Amino acid sequence: MYKIGIDLGGTKTEVILLDENLRALERKRIPTPQNDYEEIINNISSLVLEVSENISDFSIGVCTPGAISKQTGLIKNSNTQCLIGNSLKQDLEKKLGKKISIENDANCFTMAEAKMGAAMDYGLVFGVIMGTGIGGGIVIDGNLHSGRTNIAGEWGHHILHRNGNSCYCGKAGCVETYISGPSLEKQWKKQTGKSMSLPEILSNIDNKVGQKWKDEFLENFGYGLANVIDILDPDAIVLGGGLSNIDFLYTEGKKLVYDKVFSDLVDTPILKNKLGDSAGVYGAALLT
Repeated sequence: MYKIGIDLGGTKTEVILLDENLRALERKRIPTPQNDYEEIINNISSLVLEVSENISDFSIGVCTPGAISKQTGLIKNSNTQCLIGNSLKQDLEKKLGKKISIENDANCFTMAEAKMGAAMDYGLVFGVIMGTGIGGGIVIDGNLHSGRTNIAGEWGHHILHRNGNSCYCGKAGCVETYISGPSLEKQWKKQTGKSMSLPEILSNIDNKVGQKWKDEFLENFGYGLANVIDILDPDAIVLGGGLSNIDFLYTEGKKLVYDKVFSDLVDTPILKNKLGDSAGVYGAALLT
């Protein structure tokens, strides 16, 4: 059976067609209309129909920001906010006339890295998304652990600082409001008065102000992942998302994580992903 994976990202929607040996036969990306739910449905449907034109036996998996509520079947906790409260799975199945599997983007990332990427040789894998938002997923011996209410791995909404930065989720002090890309840019502007993109910031931290920004970033990164290790004690952590390309997270960042873990022995591998921004679409295809 062929496998079709759809990665519904905040800025792009990608489709992949895999054969029985998981070889990629077709891939395509188009922009995501972030604030138009109906157009998102139409885009996904068009991509599936395009790559399945010459095949009949195929499955469909979809990687989406947010999670499906087990109580209502509706999307919740999504930073693509037009999805919230909508029955994405049912609406896509109705549009395509075919059953689909659907999972959170961080879960799909973790599945792909655990089965095809950096964490292939590990049992309990915690996958981290660090980009526009902060997410996480858990795969145990090749099986996705989504939890009783589909929120397993959501470390981005652990409270890092009580009464801290406000978050779209309605709480304050979430990890996401301190170490996501937008939050780091906000912190830089607060400290320097200058608006800069994260790549520009990272090129300008070799000074006193830059070191203060970096130290705060690493301190929050350290506490955030140390909390995860204290709870899960995973065999490996694999980082994904745009911020996973920051080299000092694997050296200085890892040291700060280790320093804050509640154990006399800490050797948890913190790995850079191997599949890059393709992990989501591969993970979606692997759901089926």
